[in-house]
Amino acid sequence: MFEVLIEFWNSTGYANLTWQHIVMISISCILLYLAIAKKFEPLLLVPIAFGMLLTNLPISGLMDIGDTVIKALNPETAGATAEMLSNPTAKMLVEGIPMQVHTETPGGLLSYFYMGNKLGIFPPLIFLGVGAMTDFGPLIANPKSLFLGAAAQFGIFFTFTGAILMGFTPQEASSIGIIGGADGPTAILLTSILAPELLGPIAVAAYSYMALVPVIQPPIMNALTTKEERMIKMKQLRPVSKAEKVIFPILVTAVVSLLLPPASALIGLLMFGNLLKESLVTDRLSKTAQNELINIVTILLGISVGATAKAEHFLKLDTIQIIVLGVVAFAVGTASGVVIAKLMNKILGGNAINPLIGSAGVSAVPMAARVSQTVGQKENPSNFLLMHAMGPNVAGVIGSAVAAGVLLTLFN
Repeated sequence: MFEVLIEFWNSTGYANLTWQHIVMISISCILLYLAIAKKFEPLLLVPIAFGMLLTNLPISGLMDIGDTVIKALNPETAGATAEMLSNPTAKMLVEGIPMQVHTETPGGLLSYFYMGNKLGIFPPLIFLGVGAMTDFGPLIANPKSLFLGAAAQFGIFFTFTGAILMGFTPQEASSIGIIGGADGPTAILLTSILAPELLGPIAVAAYSYMALVPVIQPPIMNALTTKEERMIKMKQLRPVSKAEKVIFPILVTAVVSLLLPPASALIGLLMFGNLLKESLVTDRLSKTAQNELINIVTILLGISVGATAKAEHFLKLDTIQIIVLGVVAFAVGTASGVVIAKLMNKILGGNAINPLIGSAGVSAVPMAARVSQTVGQKENPSNFLLMHAMGPNVAGVIGSAVAAGVLLTLFN
C-alpha cells in the first residue's frame, strides 16, 4: 500500500514542481492580478497569463507535441507494413514508395491551438477584426499623423541594430526588434517565418507589453514633455466622406502590397476588415469580424501564446535578453513619436500638435490612444485627445506591418 501511495505521489505535479515552475506560476499570478484588479487590458492579459499558468503545471502535457509515426509499405507485398521509420527518406519520396502516416501519441490541447500562431493563421485574422473595429477617419482627416506613426517604428530598427551588436542573427534581430511596434499579430507572423525558435518568448513579450501600455508609456511621455505641452488643445478634425473611407483601404492595400508583397497578408486583411465596416453593405460580416471572430481568435491566440512560456524554455539568458530588448524597443518607439511631434510643432510653428499623441504611434490599438487621452486629461480635464491620437495609432498599425514587410523582404 505504501508503494502505491509513493507511486501516486510521484505521478502528481507536486512531486515534480521545481523552482523554475514556481517562478513562472508567480509571474502568471502577477499578470492575472494586473489584468483583473488593475484592469490592464484584461482581454489580452487574462488569456496570456492563464496559458502561462497552465503550461507551468508539471506533467499537464498541455503543450506536448504528438508523436507522428511514418510506416513504409512494402511494395512487394501489397498492403504489408514494413519497418517503422521516424522520418521519410528522400529516396522513398523520389521512388514513390507508398507510405502511411498516423499519430501514435496525441499532443496536448494547447499545442494544437498554438499551430494557429505557428502557421501564421491567427495574426491575419486578428488584423481582420481590428480593421473592422477601426475608424481610419482621423488618419484621413489629418495625414500628418502618418509621420507620427512612422516615427514610432524607429524603436524597431534601433533595437534591431542593438540585437545585431549583441550577437543575434539578422533574422533573430528582426524578430526581436518588431516587439517595438507593440503589435502582437505582426510579431508572431514575422517571427514564425524568420526565427520560429524564438516565437514563444517574443510572442509573450509583445503581447505583455501591449497589455502594459498604461504602465510603460506615461513615465516616458511625462519625462519628454512640459506641462504646457501636455495641455495643448488641438483643433477639431474635419469630417471625412464615405467615399474617402471606402477608397482608403483599397488604395492602401494596393500600394503597400505592390511595394512589399510579404506584408500583404497583414495589410490585406486589416484593410479588408475596414472595408467591410465602411462599405455599409456588409453589416453582418463586419459585426462577425468585430465580435465573434476576433473574440474566438483572441482566446485561442492568447492562451496558446501564454502556454509557450514554459519554465525550461523561458528562464534562459537569451529569453531575458529578448525581454529587455523588447522593453527598449517599445520605450524608444514611444519616445520617438513624442519627439517627432515636438519637432513638427517647431517646423510648422505654433502649438498645432499635442506631443502626447505621438506616443500613440505604436500600434497598440486603441490602448495607446487611450493612454494619450488619459495623460492629457490629468493636466487639463477639458482636453479631449482621443480622436487626434487615433490618427497616429492606426498609422502605427500600418507602419508596423510595413516594417515587418521590409524585414521579411531583406532577410527571408
